[in-house]
Amino acid sequence: MNKLKKNLVLTGMMGSGKTTIGKSLSQRLDMGFADIDSIIEKKVGLSISEIFEKKGEKAFRDEEEKESKKILKKTNLIIALGGGAFINENIRNEIKKSSVSVWLDLDIKMLYKRVKESKKRPLLKNSSEEELIRIYNLRKKIYSLADFKVQCSYKNKEQIITEVLQIYEDR
Repeated sequence: MNKLKKNLVLTGMMGSGKTTIGKSLSQRLDMGFADIDSIIEKKVGLSISEIFEKKGEKAFRDEEEKESKKILKKTNLIIALGGGAFINENIRNEIKKSSVSVWLDLDIKMLYKRVKESKKRPLLKNSSEEELIRIYNLRKKIYSLADFKVQCSYKNKEQIITEVLQIYEDR
């Protein structure tokens, strides 16, 4: 593949499937895969939860912006953003320049079921479905600024991948 392809950026709430779908898409499209949260964890040497606990959310968000912008300068990548990254206007502007963005949207009840057991979600530590709804309601207006939206509720992984592939290959 000689032609440099635009990056495909997946955004959405924690637990919406960005990493899982992103890894599968990278194999299908023969493109690299970058998971921003994993990159930050490797670089800092702490889990996202530990970064939040020890350094605070601001330190994490600063690191997230720096790493996201660095990755977005590359091409031929499928990029899974952290749940809050797309909220950052600097990251969003960089995405608009270099990438096709897709919001993976998922029903709140399904999201809650996926994330409530996770120790990896610092914003949801010891929190309720109401807290998840609050975060979702704050973010959905910004997620809707993505180029495309894929409603993932009641679809299996294969259906979601097919839909995202269609969007990416048709654009």
